[in-house]
Amino acid sequence: MTHLLLWYSSAGLLWCLGAAYAALVAAMIVSVLSENRNPLKAIAWVTALILFPVGGALLYYFFGRSLRNVRMISRRNRRKLLNADTRTPLAKVKEGLTHDDRRCIRLLYSVADSQVYSANDIRIFSDGQSHFETLFEDLRNARSFINLQFYIIANDELGHQLRDILIERAAAGVKIRMIYDYIGSFDARRRDFFMRMKDAGIEVHSFFRLRFPEKLNRLNWRNHRKVVVIDGTVGYIGGMNVADRYIDGGRRFNRWRDTAVRITGSAVAGLQYNFAVDWKFMGHELLLEEPHIAGCAGSPSDKAPGVINDVTVQLFTSGPTDRWGNASMLFMRAISQAEKRIFIQTPYFLPSDGLLTALQCAALSGIDVRIMMPRKSDSALLTHASFSYVEECLLAGIKILLYDGGMLHAKTLLIDDGFSTVGSVNFDFRSFEHNFEENIVMYSREVNSCLAGCFIKDSELCTRPRISEWTRRPRNMKIRQALARLLSPIL
Repeated sequence: MTHLLLWYSSAGLLWCLGAAYAALVAAMIVSVLSENRNPLKAIAWVTALILFPVGGALLYYFFGRSLRNVRMISRRNRRKLLNADTRTPLAKVKEGLTHDDRRCIRLLYSVADSQVYSANDIRIFSDGQSHFETLFEDLRNARSFINLQFYIIANDELGHQLRDILIERAAAGVKIRMIYDYIGSFDARRRDFFMRMKDAGIEVHSFFRLRFPEKLNRLNWRNHRKVVVIDGTVGYIGGMNVADRYIDGGRRFNRWRDTAVRITGSAVAGLQYNFAVDWKFMGHELLLEEPHIAGCAGSPSDKAPGVINDVTVQLFTSGPTDRWGNASMLFMRAISQAEKRIFIQTPYFLPSDGLLTALQCAALSGIDVRIMMPRKSDSALLTHASFSYVEECLLAGIKILLYDGGMLHAKTLLIDDGFSTVGSVNFDFRSFEHNFEENIVMYSREVNSCLAGCFIKDSELCTRPRISEWTRRPRNMKIRQALARLLSPIL
């Protein structure tokens, strides 16, 4: 009798647990459907939850949650930040811009509240050595404040140089704030790399700190931005993290090729505004600093060769909180307006169906479309996934350039002769949907020509596969690429 009661009680407990879990899976499915996602992604998540209840639920918990339409900052605080900027953006779009430029400007203003700034001096960096030498010089000259954020700040020689400069400036009375990504800078955080800066009075905070178990669902949202604002007069934006590999290539590559931009002029206020939004989103005070004008940090470098003057720019952020998907919207608009050429540099090429179709349509209509990606990247899985798109591109007449000179980490899009954008946005699902990103858009023939020159120079270190050769690649390679492509929406 006792055994029978135990059996019934065990069976009842199992039934209750099963019913509770079924209700949880059903709730997750309702959540997926209620978010009105892309139908293909919604079907994929529903299928995973039904066929793989435990694994599917865990994957959804870590990678399937949506932040869409979450407000990063209140309208009231946004108005305060805009009113605090004494260097107002353009009231009217500068004359001389093309009709297509104006359309892009209008789009970014509509989806990202992106202002237009004129009369900026721009310097392009295509190597880490000159970039960090100039950045560190500007940091040493800081007099008022330094705000910076990076996805990766490594616990290596370059990271130590940055840390020592910031500690010295903090001792001199400069206000310093730093945002780092909890996952990207995990090694430095684990080794108490940031503790010395905190002890020196520097405000150092991770973006989306993970805590077990209640905060692990933040794992899929990373702050991938690389931005520095110095005294409100000098700014940096691009794809370079703080790590030795940008100088020496690291152990796996003989070169780590990337692109960054130094800005002086009114657009630095845009960088400061975006940093202030991130800072407030993390729960800190609203930053309403006035720019430090006298003895500005970067005046010596403004006279360096290679500086392009009087550039009109926009700065835009994108991320999982976007209503529209700011980066993919801009890329779609820019690609669709091309008349002569489209040059893309990206470490990972995992386009959405819409962007891939737009590129194919451009190439089939006679536009020179070139996509440069590394032959071997820092992720074998992402390399396989990227290569799964090559055949479709080649069949449409898109020129694929496989970079053999090291790790190509640059994120550049050039359209015709006047449109250029550089920043942290990779041409992949993660950048378009899951990461917090930031790019600069430059409406300038001179900047476009400079970046196009870098692209052509990089092309000398590339191999261009032909469709006849690519289709004969080994079967096992095709299988690996096809399997990696299935994971591309969450890579």
